[in-house]
Amino acid sequence: MLFRSEVKSIFNDEKVFDFPKPVSYIKQMIVVGTDKSAMILDFFSGSATTAHAVMQLNAEDGGHRKFIMVQLPERCDEKSEAYKAGYKTICEIGEERIRRAGKKIREESPKASKGLDFGFRVFRVDDSNMKDVYYRPDDLGQLNIEDMIDNIKTDRTPEDLLFQTMLSLGVFPSSKIEEITVAGKKVFDVADGFLLACFDSDVNDIVVTEIAKRKPSYAVFRDSGFANDAVSVNFDQIFREYSPNTERKVL
Repeated sequence: MLFRSEVKSIFNDEKVFDFPKPVSYIKQMIVVGTDKSAMILDFFSGSATTAHAVMQLNAEDGGHRKFIMVQLPERCDEKSEAYKAGYKTICEIGEERIRRAGKKIREESPKASKGLDFGFRVFRVDDSNMKDVYYRPDDLGQLNIEDMIDNIKTDRTPEDLLFQTMLSLGVFPSSKIEEITVAGKKVFDVADGFLLACFDSDVNDIVVTEIAKRKPSYAVFRDSGFANDAVSVNFDQIFREYSPNTERKVL
């Protein structure tokens, strides 16, 4: 079948997915139902045919469509070719297809795809990054007092905190993100200075001041990241002096 060969050609003739949707059919649906700047959502992503179709169509007509693919982390059968090829879940197949499809489009249509963004971000649903600090007084004992020093779960990364912050502030996860250095600390610059977030440790007054001087709309820090109590106390005063209109948030 034609649409099966599309996937096999990308995966070096390996049959990693049984019933992929045809790219041509999805492209036709997108053209009929949306415009060139649409956000395309597929709740049953499978092998990510929709993402492939969006990228291909953008290269063909100069569109700037974006896609959101949603897929349960369904395990591949251990006897399947996909599993033997190293893909443990359907999600992994979809991720790799997007990478390979984007590369193939660039190679086959270098002029048409020039300037198009083939990048994507992968997220998985999880619980909050924050510890459950809502203990009843009778349940709080000496043995777990130290757990209250840092209210963020120990296995969470700065990137985890950043995207939770972005979602809580209504900032699109697809927004431009840059890692910059401010007074020796890593700072996430989101949407060209709209949001500045620093989750490093030992953040002192100099770091806070330099961030405040950049006058972001939002500034976010980690409570346990402040070097000492004095910095925590001075935090609001520094922003009132240098950037009073900045919305401040401490995790």
